[in-house]
Amino acid sequence: MLAIKKQALGSASRILLRTNVLSGLTTRAARSYHSKLHKSSDEAIEGIKSGDTLLIGGFGLCGIPENLLKAIARRKDIQQITAVSNNAGTSDYGLGTLLQSRQIKRMISSYVGENKEFSRQYLGGELEVELLPQGTIAERVRSGGAGIPAFYTLTGVGTQVETGGIPIKYGKNGEVLISSTPRETKVFNGRKYLMEEGITGDYALVKAWKGDELGNLVFKYAASNFNAPMATAGKITIAEVEEIVPVGELKPNEIHIPGIHVHRIIKGETYEKRIEKLTLRRSADEENELPESMKQRIHIIKRAAREFKDGMYVNLGIGMP
Repeated sequence: MLAIKKQALGSASRILLRTNVLSGLTTRAARSYHSKLHKSSDEAIEGIKSGDTLLIGGFGLCGIPENLLKAIARRKDIQQITAVSNNAGTSDYGLGTLLQSRQIKRMISSYVGENKEFSRQYLGGELEVELLPQGTIAERVRSGGAGIPAFYTLTGVGTQVETGGIPIKYGKNGEVLISSTPRETKVFNGRKYLMEEGITGDYALVKAWKGDELGNLVFKYAASNFNAPMATAGKITIAEVEEIVPVGELKPNEIHIPGIHVHRIIKGETYEKRIEKLTLRRSADEENELPESMKQRIHIIKRAAREFKDGMYVNLGIGMP
């Protein structure tokens, strides 16, 4: 009986010893994680080269990776970029700076927006533009990030999205040099759908509110927009954030993009709170001179404005006065 007790005590000691060793190993592993933090935006974009496809997060000027875009604009050796983004910001900010410097060969977007340089280069035959429905471009990028090669959608059926022929590049005399190709179609439950392929990129550039050295990201309100799907669809994802927090501070339930998708992260050097299209209140006399359609829109927004309270965040859609 005594021998059995001694054997049991010996086994228990070995188990406790192993537990302490494992605990020590776990603690050391937690302390020695691999940091993805880079010192600057210039350092973070190393490796991007001419001809690469870049997925750019943001919507207009909201949530754009402005510091990373400025770094690329400084690298005049990076040319012939294919940029996938909802739009191209304004003529002098965001992706517009890369259009100004002629570093972009093709834009894959859903609309031209307020960027006059974007539209001038497209119509002048200097820029290739592949226009896609907004929901389609979002789902194509999301599918690419999820490893889905293609999917079927109703959007675009019966239009030039299906039949092809949408001008991608014009010649100097206005002739169409490159146009979109027809989509493959299939009937499900008596309705026709067209096939869209997933989109991936060599690099994804995204902007988040907070992040840690492991690359975990948290977006702020509507600034998640196209950043979330873009972050998963790049071979290498580079994130810039407004604030770097210690590892472990972000609660698992508040993380929008896990660090496994992010390869490099920086704290943005500077941020500008630009307004894409500044609209000021008109006087009563100025309003009386407006077309009837504009007067109706002003009436709608005045009524909506009565619901606002100080401190509210308001997402004003395209077309609101």
